[in-house]
Amino acid sequence: MKLSDIADNAGSRKKRMRVGRGIGSGKGKQAGRGGKGQTARSGVRIKGFEGGQMPLHRRLPKRGFNNVFRVEYAEINLDRLQLAIDAKQLDTGSVINADALVKAGVLRRAKAGVRLLGRGEIKAKVNVEVHGASKAAIAAVEKAGGSVKVLAPAKAEGEAA
Repeated sequence: MKLSDIADNAGSRKKRMRVGRGIGSGKGKQAGRGGKGQTARSGVRIKGFEGGQMPLHRRLPKRGFNNVFRVEYAEINLDRLQLAIDAKQLDTGSVINADALVKAGVLRRAKAGVRLLGRGEIKAKVNVEVHGASKAAIAAVEKAGGSVKVLAPAKAEGEAA
């Protein structure tokens, strides 16, 4: 056996069909695109068009709305906070705030602030500064001997001071 003897199995590699190469090729004239008009062209197609029938996305009723004033918080649970403390990512001696959480890699970004939620339990005594916290989270941190300071929500650009 030589290197030049190695070949694919017969029929495993099929040549692509070259379209628009004359009537004898089997894919001549319109090259498998049907008749003329918009659908025969490349890059144009009426999305959701149903032949003049009212399209599905227009037959269904509109629901809900998007609140443009909604404030998105980065959420963190107590169990995630405890894991970071156990892994020595966070220092319990200093204040734990949005900057400390992002710097430690616990959160990817602070968004409009951090909200502390009460899933899991916390054993370490920590001082936390967040923009929002659930009652359960505050109770759990204070039970462990720590404190939670809830900051005023961060002002958005253009908002009156």
